Amino acid sequence: MKSSWQTTLWIMFIAQLLSAMGFSVTFPFLPLYVAELGSATGTSVEFWTGMAFSSQAVTMAIASPIWGSLADRLGHKLMVERAMYGGALLLLLMGFVRSAEELVLLRLIQGGVTGTIAAANAMLAAIAPRERLGFAMGTLQMGLWSGTAAGPLLGGVLADLLGFRAPFYLTAVLLLVSGLLVTLGVRGGRPQRRGERARQGMLASWRAIFAAPSVRLTYSLRFLSSLGLSMLLPFIPLFIQGLMTGDAPIGTFTGLVVGASSAAGTATAIYFGRLGDRTSHRRVLIGCALASAICYLPQGAVWEPWQLLALQAMSGAAWGGITPALSALLVRYTGSGSEGVVYGLDNAIVSAARAAAPLLGAGVVLAFGLRGIFVLTAAIYGVVALLATISLPEPRPIATPAERA
Repeated sequence: MKSSWQTTLWIMFIAQLLSAMGFSVTFPFLPLYVAELGSATGTSVEFWTGMAFSSQAVTMAIASPIWGSLADRLGHKLMVERAMYGGALLLLLMGFVRSAEELVLLRLIQGGVTGTIAAANAMLAAIAPRERLGFAMGTLQMGLWSGTAAGPLLGGVLADLLGFRAPFYLTAVLLLVSGLLVTLGVRGGRPQRRGERARQGMLASWRAIFAAPSVRLTYSLRFLSSLGLSMLLPFIPLFIQGLMTGDAPIGTFTGLVVGASSAAGTATAIYFGRLGDRTSHRRVLIGCALASAICYLPQGAVWEPWQLLALQAMSGAAWGGITPALSALLVRYTGSGSEGVVYGLDNAIVSAARAAAPLLGAGVVLAFGLRGIFVLTAAIYGVVALLATISLPEPRPIATPAERA
């Protein structure tokens, strides 16, 4: 019979899969939706397209640490419900907007209200045994990547059949179902903090986390790894367009490339999470970051689409070990009772990377062309591997249940 934390894990896996699928359903055609809506103020569509992508990341970076602190006081389950139900309402409203300005306003609010990944990570980190944390984070990562792989294709088909507004309605339904799964299926999720930690103010709790040994470096590695991935994604369609000729199905192949990378990460996430539990999350991080650098470097030199597809799949497989390793290390370095703060700050850092990545990527493309962005991405993951090797200490071993008895 499964323990309560394992039951919660698999419920959260399904909820994570559905919510990730929902959010990624709208991703492929968001610029086209902005163009269809047009601007009510006469501002350029290109400007509002950029704002639609960056605004959500900026407000999420600001709000996530606040929600994380509240999670440790009010309960992690409540924060998961807030993110999913709030996202369902906002995505539904996006299907009824009349201008790009209204869409961007809702995207701004979305960034401040949602954050399903951080909320789910915090809840699982609070209840999973420390010696199984890598497995738990790998399972959540598998749900995230599975949804991200399926969502764009589903959204593209739905948009072609029913128009650009229909995927927003579907996303609202998926998020509502995810929230109901958590409400009806998850027990507990009450605040974990006790004693002195419960009386800490929000700023004091943030300072305490950053003061913990190795946490700042781990957050820096999270920023760099997220920057590398986010910087590349907006330019892959343009690179594929240059590889393919004539009337080749560029959109379909782009979806195939993104889907193959996500599917490969899905396949490896649990394996690397378990491996980190048995051996060392630090060593998994170093190995996967180095493998990512090796896989990204030759992508700028490919001349056939199938070569890019194969290398992207290999990159995704390597990336599947980076996120669970970093998530597990954060909790190992900070201890129990502050999971909401830890992952709230973590989500803020990931959001900051997502906001900065398009600007950095655009600068690299203007200076060195599309192929140069693969070189920079490989260099970023090389730096992650190097810093983890020379500066990141091995966490103290976790006592087994027998030893604790």
